Amino acid sequence: MKWLVAGAGGMLGHDMAEELARRGEEVVALGRADLDITSADSVDSALAGHRPDLVVNCAAYTAVDDAETDEERALLINGEGPRLLARAAARHGARLVHVSTDYVFDGEARTSPYPEDHPTAPRTAYGRTKLAGERAVLEELPGASAVVRTAWLYGTHGKNFVRTMIELESRRDTLDVVDDQRGQPTWSADLAARIADLGPRLGRDDRAHGVFHGTNSGAATWCELAREVFRLLGADPERVRPTTSEAFVRPAPRPAYSALGHDRWAEAGLEPLRDWRQALAEGLPLIRKEMSA
Repeated sequence: MKWLVAGAGGMLGHDMAEELARRGEEVVALGRADLDITSADSVDSALAGHRPDLVVNCAAYTAVDDAETDEERALLINGEGPRLLARAAARHGARLVHVSTDYVFDGEARTSPYPEDHPTAPRTAYGRTKLAGERAVLEELPGASAVVRTAWLYGTHGKNFVRTMIELESRRDTLDVVDDQRGQPTWSADLAARIADLGPRLGRDDRAHGVFHGTNSGAATWCELAREVFRLLGADPERVRPTTSEAFVRPAPRPAYSALGHDRWAEAGLEPLRDWRQALAEGLPLIRKEMSA
């Protein structure tokens, strides 16, 4: 099969291209300079020229706070871009996996993970624009597309929370971290591998299209995640002190609870992603290695 990864310069896009290459797949990895998903001509030219069987869209406007005052631009990238990709995929006979976010929910579930079919209710501009992209993909390419929602991503490439905690552990005696937001820390390499598993099933198995939740299993607060990072570094986890969201007011409200349910994977014949602690234990040394390179 031939794959095209849009947004290959980002953390997940980089891992996606690496995972596909590791599996011996033919992959075309296109960054922003090579593929502008907001341009119909750029999108059509890329798909016409490369003729992929599968497209994975990792391109996105991810500046959650900036989107509050830049929603038009965010909507162009997160909403219209996926629509153009889906239309081009339909024209050229390709299938599409589109990456979305937990921000499409209201974040108020508190104790029960959101199932894939739970009503959406975004509270931020970012969430609204990502939901627009989801709807566009499923509308333009029914039966040959999948939306994979993820959250709390960290990886070896680019800025992320885990990398920041590694850096701060060596600089701060103590650290205050929010303890009233709960979600699912997700190793981007795990997500890339699962998308690589799902993609070939699209268009061939009715259970493989629609919405999936691509997050590591279990749940944690940001404080709990930071403490686990410290523990794996051999540092005292108690140096991380719990605080509340009121101490870090942001333009865009963060979900108080954004754990996602994983029932659709079983329907598609795939296992949910492993527990977040197992993933972190494997991923953290790789992040440290990348940081020291």
